[in-house]
Amino acid sequence: MSAADTHISCTSLAFSWPDGEEVFTGLDLTVGPGRTGLVGLNGCGKSTLLRLIAGDLTPQAGAVWTRGGLGHLPQNLTLDTALRVDEVLGVAGRRTALDAVESGDARPEHFAVIGDDWDIEERSLATLDGLGLGHIGLDRTVGEMSGGECVLLRLAALLLERPGVLLLDEPTNNLDAYARRRLYDAVDAWTGALLVVSHDRELLERVDRIADLREGSVTWYGGNLSAYEEALAVEQEAARRTVRAAESDVQRRKRELSAAHVTLARRQRYGQKMWDTKREPKVIMGQRKRAAQVSAGKHRALHTERLAAARERLDEAELAVREDEEIRVELPGTRVHARSAPDRTDNAVRARLARFLFKGAAADRPAGTLSGGERFRAALAMVLLADPPPRLLLLDEPTNSLDLASVRRLTEALEAYEGALIVVSHDVPFLESIGITRWLRLDGGLSDTTARAVREGR
Repeated sequence: MSAADTHISCTSLAFSWPDGEEVFTGLDLTVGPGRTGLVGLNGCGKSTLLRLIAGDLTPQAGAVWTRGGLGHLPQNLTLDTALRVDEVLGVAGRRTALDAVESGDARPEHFAVIGDDWDIEERSLATLDGLGLGHIGLDRTVGEMSGGECVLLRLAALLLERPGVLLLDEPTNNLDAYARRRLYDAVDAWTGALLVVSHDRELLERVDRIADLREGSVTWYGGNLSAYEEALAVEQEAARRTVRAAESDVQRRKRELSAAHVTLARRQRYGQKMWDTKREPKVIMGQRKRAAQVSAGKHRALHTERLAAARERLDEAELAVREDEEIRVELPGTRVHARSAPDRTDNAVRARLARFLFKGAAADRPAGTLSGGERFRAALAMVLLADPPPRLLLLDEPTNSLDLASVRRLTEALEAYEGALIVVSHDVPFLESIGITRWLRLDGGLSDTTARAVREGR
């Protein structure tokens, strides 16, 4: 099958979690060949959608089709530490059969296992080398590898399968700069249908289009992340102008309705005066009074309808303006010690959680139902509940799984934090933006530009 024939199709997709939380209702999505970046706020269902497409979850309604074979790299990857590299790659059986044939065992079952893959070892090693894993060989175990190497190993297994459709969920989490570069190269070389969920700006600059998942539906934008942000800015400015125009129209309709009431009141006073003075026959005055009442009712109804229509247009215009809630990270001062906050009231805890967008019933959700970004927000809220507050923050890959807006707010808060920071991160732009003063690479070398993520307190 050619790359041009690969695609993903979701029709009228519906899914809810066992606790009743609704994720999708009637979602339609078609992803064709090329690289597609799937973006959206934390908790909007990006990872859930990939799991539905991969078949890890079953929709309550609707259908999912993929054409070209499918590979899925999940966000939270877990591999059995006892597995060998060749087992993860799915080539262990063919290696065993090759060894048997090369040692003189010509039984047909060995040839059936090998098929046409006489170069499977060479292809496996070449794939590993292309992702920077050439040094690990095929006989080492997963337990001897780092988390980042395991991610690349699973990606290598997918590339060996040669699926037409590839799903990547936050693939650069826990990858160092070198490994990220290897993954970027693999994405650049992909020819089938690729759907990637990521907050990694450099990765999203390499996609052909952006799918923006919002409130259970997808809006498409051509181009990479920068093109998406530019188009969204133009779109939102136009939406805000429409809101301002609709607000002006509502005010104008209110004035017209008020003026209509004044005019009608004057007419009623004049009619009553004519009735009281009996300047015309009673029958004629009665007819005029009834006609005036009918006319007044129509006039009032007309202006009321116009005001209602103007308000409806304003409501529609406001829906087009994004007022996405963002976490409010207010890092406390650091002048006093001590280690926990046992006296915090339930209201105080809920108030702090609300700053991190866990409002109302969301504060009672089990941690197991939270997305990666939501779990980080919850953990950060817990750390910052300490009273007195911490004077040193140790952050381990803090931007992993956060949406772009939350990364921005976290950056702003850490820039203003008066305490000391020790940050483990492969996100160099993030480290530079929060004022890191000393950098350390843990491969034994020191550098002024690559990673000692330490900032002294002010």
